[in-house]
Amino acid sequence: MYVRIKTTPLSPKKMVQIVESIRRDGRIVQKIVRHVGLARNEHELAQLKLLAESIKTRLEAGPQGLLFTPEELARMAVRGKERKEDARDADCRVNLKDLFEEERIVRGIHDVYGDLFDELQFASILANPLRQKIAVSLFRDIVLARIANPLSKRGSVALLEEDFGRSLDLDAVYEMMDKIDDAAVTRLNDLTYAHTKRLFPDKIDIIFFDCTTIYFEAFEEDELRKNGYSKDLTFNQPQVLIALMVTKEGLPVGYQAFPGDTYEGHTVIPFIENLQERYQIGTVVFVGDAAMFSERNLKEFEERGIEYIVGSRLHNIPKKLQAQILDEKNYTDVKEGEYRIGQFSYGARTLLVSWRKGRADKDAHDRDKAIERTKKKLEKKKNPKEYLGNGGAKKYLAVSAGATIALNEDKIKEDRRWDGLHGVVTNAKNLSHQDILAQYGNLWQVEESFRVTKHDLKVRPVFHW
Repeated sequence: MYVRIKTTPLSPKKMVQIVESIRRDGRIVQKIVRHVGLARNEHELAQLKLLAESIKTRLEAGPQGLLFTPEELARMAVRGKERKEDARDADCRVNLKDLFEEERIVRGIHDVYGDLFDELQFASILANPLRQKIAVSLFRDIVLARIANPLSKRGSVALLEEDFGRSLDLDAVYEMMDKIDDAAVTRLNDLTYAHTKRLFPDKIDIIFFDCTTIYFEAFEEDELRKNGYSKDLTFNQPQVLIALMVTKEGLPVGYQAFPGDTYEGHTVIPFIENLQERYQIGTVVFVGDAAMFSERNLKEFEERGIEYIVGSRLHNIPKKLQAQILDEKNYTDVKEGEYRIGQFSYGARTLLVSWRKGRADKDAHDRDKAIERTKKKLEKKKNPKEYLGNGGAKKYLAVSAGATIALNEDKIKEDRRWDGLHGVVTNAKNLSHQDILAQYGNLWQVEESFRVTKHDLKVRPVFHW
């Protein structure tokens, strides 16, 4: 989208519009998104342009919060365009032979994210920041280097000097890292939560929870770094388990580190206790995946009066309830032939099961691929032991008394009945079925946070400890 100024022949009036380019019948055409107004003079034109930039910013942001108001962003955009026009009009003709370098000034990451770092007051997480100006400056530089190009501390120091003209002492950087202790992490969480609340002052009513593992480039364990189940498949290297909570807009509420051998289902209750003690969080609904689905967790949620939406492992629930789930008569069509929902009593809780045609097609496709691979292996391999570790195909195999292996057609047929089904368990009273399933579908927000942390910011592996 962009702001367009349209003139009318034989008239001094100018129309201010917000338009976007779209493809129609193979041609690029401009679609008018919003008529902003009609300017009769230059003063009105300047005001309408500023208003148009503000409206455009709101439209582009959608439901996602902004760190600056649309009006502030609009003023910055207008000033940027004016500076560009001034530079274009200036007489820039010069004899290149007369040029020589006096000083080199590097502009970039510090001017953009540096201002944001200062705006968020992240320097205050260090104890007595006014007395530790060198440590604060080092901390700021290392954070900005992580955004620019994630590297080790040694690599970040080299990057800052080569690309950004900042000379840092590596030993001083390591000393600064020692100042980021438990108290500093607590201040960081508090500050982040305060900024999240500032962006959404009304209320935080949904919180999404998930865990991931971060491994170390080392082989020694301690009280926090432990070998455990690794999502990065680095089982011989110590790790920590990071639990993260975000809002439905994807903004952080807080995080907590656990020893690397902790089962992720055991992290949610301690995390919530910590959260409630520190922030006096009111009535919210916690959303988590099937790893949170344990009787212990659900009972503790209910004893504390906490509402939850968690994924359900349908194959692990009682057989009697499974029979109800597999009966199509227990479902209501939301979109005939495409999407249906069933509600089931699961003790004092509600089990919602949805069926989607797209998900059913994918389940069938994945199973057919696994079966096809298994058939090819059956033709080549004769030793049954070679299949014992084959997780994908193992459930479709049957071993006879004579130690021969064949596809188990009954298991394949049974598995086919579950295609397209997905369940969530909830005790939420004031949400519709559609809202409950939609909120569970928004778990991608916390998964996206982990993706950014692991891939964009390359937090793993950890070199310095």
